[in-house]
Amino acid sequence: MSLALVQSRALLGLQAPAVTVEVHLANGLPSFTLVGLADVEVKEARERVRSALQNAGLEFPHNKRITVNLAPADLPKVTSRLQFAKLLLSAKS
Repeated sequence: MSLALVQSRALLGLQAPAVTVEVHLANGLPSFTLVGLADVEVKEARERVRSALQNAGLEFPHNKRITVNLAPADLPKVTSRLQFAKLLLSAKS
């Protein structure tokens, strides 16, 4: 099991509140769970992270349970601004 954290920023009007991106890798049935986004954005983000890792020459961990959490949960988030943070953490883990 491993946990990686990185601080990023969301865009909310003229403010840029902090967002913590947490990626947890665990043994078990392979899955990719994204917490803290709307359902439609979750599907798109999952595929973006997978293809970005492959295009960067990194291997997607197919035999792990991957959980990505975007905190705080009550803050509206635009996934395209957080993709790089998720990619870095997935590669690090």
